[in-house]
Amino acid sequence: MLQTIVLGSCISVQGMVERKLPDGRLVVRVGQRLFTGLPVIGSA
Repeated sequence: MLQTIVLGSCISVQGMVERKLPDGRLVVRVGQRLFTGLPVIGSA
């Protein structure tokens, strides 16, 4: 599943979810790199 996460106050990354961490953060993969951050919750 494709997910957007926030890394800082104004940096976000979109990638494929690798795993969910116990503290609510997500690990997403972009190419060969892994990024960890809080998921962006949007209103649909």
